[in-house]
Amino acid sequence: MLATLAAFAGQAAVVYKWTDADGVVHYSDQPVPGAERIVTAGKSSAGPASSSGAASGTPAAKKPTVPGLNYSQFAITSPVPDQTFFGDEVIGARLALTPDLKPNQTITWHLSGKELDEGANLTQFSLPHLDRGVYVIAATLTDQTTGASQTTDSVSFFVRQPSLLSPAHQKP
Repeated sequence: MLATLAAFAGQAAVVYKWTDADGVVHYSDQPVPGAERIVTAGKSSAGPASSSGAASGTPAAKKPTVPGLNYSQFAITSPVPDQTFFGDEVIGARLALTPDLKPNQTITWHLSGKELDEGANLTQFSLPHLDRGVYVIAATLTDQTTGASQTTDSVSFFVRQPSLLSPAHQKP
């Protein structure tokens, strides 16, 4: 599965997501009957070769500025690339943004290609309960006056759920 996602690391791509009869979430670059079509957002920062400082909790290197936006810092600091969350662990999404958001600018968050309503214009928020699977998050900053926009590098993370067969789920 990671090899499939790595193939999309350099550019935006279409990925198909589906859940099999056993509840396992699958991703593919080929359409499958009943699969959900997801468009990934830009370059992925996932992978062990990533040299970003995000793994240490510091934002990645400065992105080139887009005329009219002029942010010296614009990167997702949480979750970090390839982070794994277990069970109902709270997943916090954070965006490092310097200087602060200007009144005529908006932030739009995308989770696995779908726009999130929860984080609209927020630099940090908690993601709702997520099912087991691989997720990709990105944020886009848009200047409503000029139409200029800039998107962070995408960050992949994992959600794992305990097995129903786990001893922790056994009743005495």
